[in-house]
Amino acid sequence: MTSNEITDLLAKAYIDELETVMNYLTNSIVLDGVHAEEVKESLEADVQEELEHARMLGERLKQLDESPPGSEEFEARQSSLQPPEDTTDVQSVIEGVLEAEEDAIETYQALYEASGEANDPLSEDVAVTILADEEAHRTEFRGFEKEFPTD
Repeated sequence: MTSNEITDLLAKAYIDELETVMNYLTNSIVLDGVHAEEVKESLEADVQEELEHARMLGERLKQLDESPPGSEEFEARQSSLQPPEDTTDVQSVIEGVLEAEEDAIETYQALYEASGEANDPLSEDVAVTILADEEAHRTEFRGFEKEFPTD
């Protein structure tokens, strides 16, 4: 039997992925400047991957006879990933992405652990699959952080 902890983590991750989609999409549109292009392209590509994560999480919830949360259950939490007032402030977006990725990694590690304890290999597989993607995103944005010019 799958625990409530697993379904709670799946639902949290689902909402977090959709909030990330919104923020990545917005930042990929609003950033300006010569140094912004590579970051914008990466964010735009990551939007599709984050949507796929949400789909996987929603499908797993459905398999567990739960419904993915709707918009009324949404509470924005990614304050550091909001579009910057200065649209050339790419560094703040990079920092926001790193914070969001750290939060996602923590969530998927907790889901992996809870799934193992509950002997739920399918939820464990979802956690491992998405965790690998989130760690790759973090690595990419750590690279941007190192290369980005500081004024």
